[in-house]
Amino acid sequence: MDKLEAIFVDVDDFFVKFEPAWRAHLIESGQKQRFKESRLSTSEVMTIIIAFHQSGFRDFKSFYNNLVCRYWRNAFPELVSYTRMLKLMQTVLVPLCSYLTHRKAKPTGIAFIDSTTLKVCHNLRIPRHKVFADIAERGKSSMGWFYGFKLHLVINDEGGILGIKVTTGNVDDRHPVPELATNLFGTLYGDKGYLSKSLEANLAENGVKLVTGIRKNMKAKVHKLWDKLMLRKRFIIETVFDQLKNISQIEHSRHRSCVTFMVNLVAGLIAYTFQDKKPSIKVTRLEKDMLMQI
Repeated sequence: MDKLEAIFVDVDDFFVKFEPAWRAHLIESGQKQRFKESRLSTSEVMTIIIAFHQSGFRDFKSFYNNLVCRYWRNAFPELVSYTRMLKLMQTVLVPLCSYLTHRKAKPTGIAFIDSTTLKVCHNLRIPRHKVFADIAERGKSSMGWFYGFKLHLVINDEGGILGIKVTTGNVDDRHPVPELATNLFGTLYGDKGYLSKSLEANLAENGVKLVTGIRKNMKAKVHKLWDKLMLRKRFIIETVFDQLKNISQIEHSRHRSCVTFMVNLVAGLIAYTFQDKKPSIKVTRLEKDMLMQI
């Protein structure tokens, strides 16, 4: 309960500052619309969604009806019905996206980049899938063909999220890299999928050194010992993806709209930022300085 309170305080402090700027940029449609004020505040809705992705529950309905409505009445005295909560969830996508940007970590000079699949249905169900019929695309990963999206992620050596990009499944991993590396400095480590001389030159102009592995049919590259060690430590971003999918539940095939898909994804990423212990590389500054010279 203490952790729940800490999340709510942080969310509410952010939303108090964010709401006036958000409301000022809203454009009226000119049409008369029915608007019913919710008993639950936006901060409370955001907190409940984030807490779901930390709870270990596999579906939101069980979490809301069996945990929130039964045991969290004191924390949320104005709880609404489950169906009303589903509608409220769709209204907090913009605040959640801005809050995720607020929760990003700071660059440390060491960054890792990779992508993972976000499947929206089984391959056998692709022909009759309707929710993402005009949006999702077929793509191929190291695990085979899939239908859905890709999550491109950049993290630092402490496991903190630096950059996020969601694309369709058929987008090349190298395409969103320049945008993701906008605020980076130091060295960016990636796998063989990021091999590109033009991309390497582009990042070098912005002060970022791209270090990747090489394919078997390529000439061996001369890397410093530090860079070789960091390439071997790339597994931490795979660990982050594993935690996002198995703990934060960012991937499942039960979505009924694009909005709920994005709410689920963004809230899962936010829930990860609240983890006390993230995958990290334990290297002292003295060890780093010594290895960088070799």
